[in-house]
Formats: sequence, structure tokens, C-alpha cells
Amino acid sequence: MTYITTFEDAQKLYRKYGTRSPFEIIDAAPNMKLWMSEAYPADGLKGFATIQNKTRYVVVNSFLQREEQRIVAAHEIGHIIRHEVQLRIQPMQDFDVYAATGKLEREANFFAADLLIDDEEALDEIHSCGADFFSVAQKLCIPAPFFAFKLYSLVERGNPMRMPVDLNNDFLAGRR
Repeated sequence: MTYITTFEDAQKLYRKYGTRSPFEIIDAAPNMKLWMSEAYPADGLKGFATIQNKTRYVVVNSFLQREEQRIVAAHEIGHIIRHEVQLRIQPMQDFDVYAATGKLEREANFFAADLLIDDEEALDEIHSCGADFFSVAQKLCIPAPFFAFKLYSLVERGNPMRMPVDLNNDFLAGRR
């Protein structure tokens, strides 16, 4: 995985649509549709991405908290942008995607973090909070383990800082 390419793809989407909101991006993008599903319990399927008849679908569990829905939607957009070839073969269903350590799931998490969290905003908060990892995540209104993906992306792109926690793909696995 190349962190720079994943970051650039997220930034290209942000620049094209002028928003970091995955819901606004889905609404504005041609041939992309959002479906808020009530078919799964809050602790079940989080979401999935698929392509059918040239239309790219992002399905998000409607019983999740709004912030979780936002992260799941951005993650699924990451699959659409970064893994379109694999999606043409079969949908990527995310029952426990955040518990997975596979390359595709990690890449979708990096994409989501880079789409949802602006570099400058993250760096400003890091400096204003005295580099307290958990305070910065709270100020940005995101789960701390998800913020770790943004920090790792910043480090991989040349920003010198220490990682306070390891990357953990299961940050949404047990949340309700």
C-alpha cells in the first residue's frame, strides 16, 4: 500500500466535491448511491460497497451512531475508489472489517481518515492540545483509534511525530 497514493486519492475527491462529508460526496458523485439500511442490527453489518449495472453503492447500517455512519460511509467510498476491480467481482461486506488486518481494509481506513480529517486541522489541534492524542481525537469528534490512522498517514508523509498507539482496525467492532 502506498500511503501517499491513498492520501492523494482522498484529497482529489475532497477537491473535486469541495467537502469532506462522505454523504455529500455520494450525493454529488455520478453513478454513486447511498442506501441507509435497516436490515441489520446495530451490532451486525456496518456497511458494504458494491457495483451493480455501473452504479456504485455505499450501504450503511442506519442503526449506527451518526459519527459511525460517517466513518463507515467514508471507508466504503475508500473501497470504491481504491478497490473498484475487486468490487466488480463481489461486494465488500463489513461485518467486522475493523477487526480485519488485511491490506484492503487498512487501506480503506487510511482513505477514510485522510478524507474526513484535514491535515492542517489535525496538526493545529495537535499543537494546541499539547500533542495529547486523546484530547485531539475528542476535539475532532472521532474515535481515538481511528485518529491513529490519520496520525500514521501524517508520519508516513513526512511529519515528524511519535505514534502514541498502535493502529487498530477493530475500533468500531464493539461499539454501539
